[in-house]
Amino acid sequence: MILSFNSIKAQFSENNAIYYSDGLNFGNYFGVDLNLNYVYKEKYSFKIGYIYDMRKPKSRPDDYSSGLAKALLFGTENPHDLMETYQFALGKIYNLNENGTIRFNLSLGLGYTIIKEPENWQKIENASLIGENYTWDYKRQNTISLIINPKIEFPFTTVYGVTISPMVQINKDRTYFGIGVGQMIGILRKRKN
Repeated sequence: MILSFNSIKAQFSENNAIYYSDGLNFGNYFGVDLNLNYVYKEKYSFKIGYIYDMRKPKSRPDDYSSGLAKALLFGTENPHDLMETYQFALGKIYNLNENGTIRFNLSLGLGYTIIKEPENWQKIENASLIGENYTWDYKRQNTISLIINPKIEFPFTTVYGVTISPMVQINKDRTYFGIGVGQMIGILRKRKN
């Protein structure tokens, strides 16, 4: 029974890879990218994930101030333009060296995107230095996005690697473009003899 379990485990890692990846995104928004990845026969990939991006609001008044209290908290509660995307993608993998330690993952997918942006800015008369000088409401809209996310992956070992990836996320309301850097942890590739 133990021998058959080891054989099944070896066969699984021969044809399959499953791993977690995350990264930081830098572009017209700043954010994080969290994913669960599956690779079949080192040729085809499938990814489900979550992307959270934010930026300084385009609608923010020029004289907006977060106040002393929020400035001391490093602006953690300041209003932001937010984009959250739940994504799934399919890809084709091209090994760029014989050892499989550099590969190109051409990934294309769809996402359900939630966009939240502050609007209806109302100036607070006689605002103190401690608090904000405006109130606002968030406008929320949902849309479907096309996600183009080719990655250069460096699975240095069979269980850990890093990635560099440009990304374009297009929908009817917004377009995100930028580059991400991240890591991969899990069963990344089969061992080369």
